[in-house]
Amino acid sequence: MLGIMAATNGTQTMTIAILPCAEGRLTLNLSPWPDLSDEDFFQLCAANPDLRLERTAEGDIVIMAPVGGASSSRNLQIAVALGIWAQRDGSGTAFDSSAGFRLPNGAVLGPDASWVAKERLARLSAEQLERFLSLAPDFVVELRSLSDRPAALEAKMAEYALNGVRLGWLIDPFARTVKVYCPGQDPELLDSPKQVFGDPVLPGFVLELEGIWQGRTQT
Repeated sequence: MLGIMAATNGTQTMTIAILPCAEGRLTLNLSPWPDLSDEDFFQLCAANPDLRLERTAEGDIVIMAPVGGASSSRNLQIAVALGIWAQRDGSGTAFDSSAGFRLPNGAVLGPDASWVAKERLARLSAEQLERFLSLAPDFVVELRSLSDRPAALEAKMAEYALNGVRLGWLIDPFARTVKVYCPGQDPELLDSPKQVFGDPVLPGFVLELEGIWQGRTQT
C-alpha cells in the first residue's frame, strides 16, 4: 500500500487506501464533493504530507507515487542548481517540488522545480504566500521518472504554457532529451544536450545535464 488519504466533507470523513499504480499516479474523482474549495484542498494536502497531490482544472485530484532513488537525485540536482542561481541573481524566488500553484484555469499543480519573479510575488499577501500560490510560475521544470507517461507530461507542459508560464523544460533522462516550451510556439526538442540555457527568462542560468543523464550527483 502506498498510503492513506482522508477526505472530509462537512462532518463526514472518507478514508481511501492508495495502492501502487503502474503509471505512478492515480486520479480521484471528487464529484460527490463538487464544492471542494481551494482551502479544503490545501487542508487535504496538509493532512496527507506523505502524498504528493495535484488538482486538475476539472476538479479531479491526482495522486502521484514516490519516485525512485535516481529520479530523486536528479530532481535535487535541478532544484539546487536553480536555487543557487536564484540566490545569486536576486530577481525572483526558486521553489522545489513541494510548492503548489493555482493556475488561472483552476488547476493546482506542483512542478518539479519552478521560479517566480520577485515583483509578481510581491503582489501576494503574507497569508497568501503560506497557501497555494495563485499564479502561474514564470519558469517550470518537469522531470520524467520511470513510471511517468511522456504524453501526460507533455499535456501538463502545454497546460503550463497556456496559463502563462514563460519558459518550461521537460527533461527525459531515459531518452536524454529536453523539450523547451514557450507560449505561442511549438516545443523545441533538444537531443542529448550537455547544457540547457534559461535566457532570456532566467538570464545567465545554465543547467548542466551530465549528472542528470547519469542519474547521480557529479563529483
